Amino acid sequence: MKDISRLQEEYRAIQAKQLKLDMSRGKPGADQLALSDGILDAKWVTPPKAENGFDCCNYGLLEGIPEARRLFAQLLDVPSDWVLACGNASLNLMYDYLAQCMLFGAGGEPWSKLGKVKFLCPAPGYDRHFGILELLGIEMVSIPMLADGPDMDRVEALAADPAVKGLICVPKYSNPEGKTYSEAVVRRFASMQTAAPDFRVIWDNAYLVHDLYEETDPLLNIFEAAKAFGTEDRFIEVTSFSKITFPGGGVSCIAASPANLKQILKRMTIQTIGPDKLNQLRHARYFENLDGIKAHMQKHAEILRPKFEAVLEILERELADIAAWTAPRGGYFISLDLPAGCAKRTAALCKQAGVVLTPAGATYPYGNDPEDKNIRIAPTFPPIDELIAATELLCLCAKMAAAGM
Repeated sequence: MKDISRLQEEYRAIQAKQLKLDMSRGKPGADQLALSDGILDAKWVTPPKAENGFDCCNYGLLEGIPEARRLFAQLLDVPSDWVLACGNASLNLMYDYLAQCMLFGAGGEPWSKLGKVKFLCPAPGYDRHFGILELLGIEMVSIPMLADGPDMDRVEALAADPAVKGLICVPKYSNPEGKTYSEAVVRRFASMQTAAPDFRVIWDNAYLVHDLYEETDPLLNIFEAAKAFGTEDRFIEVTSFSKITFPGGGVSCIAASPANLKQILKRMTIQTIGPDKLNQLRHARYFENLDGIKAHMQKHAEILRPKFEAVLEILERELADIAAWTAPRGGYFISLDLPAGCAKRTAALCKQAGVVLTPAGATYPYGNDPEDKNIRIAPTFPPIDELIAATELLCLCAKMAAAGM
């Protein structure tokens, strides 16, 4: 009873501060955004001509300018002609590709005409992936995450169902756990048998250069793995500069086999007359090559590393006896597992005291965390003093929830 009274007293004291703190999304902080201010200089688009002479101010060049395609090709380690350089949001590319599959198919019948369509979803996972699938009427099937990636025994067993048309995932520094798929897992993605010949894996490589430490997590190139088994058409890879430069003004790309790109471009020709090529031009000239990107990302790491370490230190101090969490070497999130039945109550208590978290359950399809235990922590956006205050409140609320308060 004494401990409960102390927790209540601490909670009331924090409520009295009328905090307004936000850890709900993995957004770059203001100091991170400032790293890219130089890209807005007019010199990067003067003259506004791509290296092939194309006027970037005009319509056209649906596949993107050659120097932007080459920059993305270096980033993903794929041929330039396997890349489409696009606008600022890879989320839009994933939505659009899946919508195309529903309307027109992925080399076969439109998925919408096949009755039930299912997708496999490693969980905990990215809530916006789940939102796309739910909106399109694609049934989601949760796949447990293991230490080295999705439970591939489960994936392979379910892929024997012809109604299972694909899987969507973040293979490096996964959202929210920060796990990177092992070489064995990547090779199983490439080699596995699927009942659906048009099975597609959406390979959302959002954090491929978002390392926090010099010792990074290696990720096997999915197309190199696929080449050995002739399954290159299975994979649709996307990435973006949303957390490299500006989320509201970056560039993105889709990388896929020539057969898939031909199909995608044919449909895009009706959809748009071309991307923002001036923005592609400034990004290509500003970074020049992969080395330029890596040097820039080291500056991001110097800002983010103390934030992640501050959160981890508080979790260790306050919750070591009741919770478990990940300590990723990169990415944008820390995944916190509380005692079963405590996540929603913890989030509600945080909100009442002025801290907004990602909704409990959001890291699972349909918002249904079967054990009600997972909370995604997004340390990147708040200044570090606010982050510390928010994390300490989160720990207090977790203790209260675990005590049945």
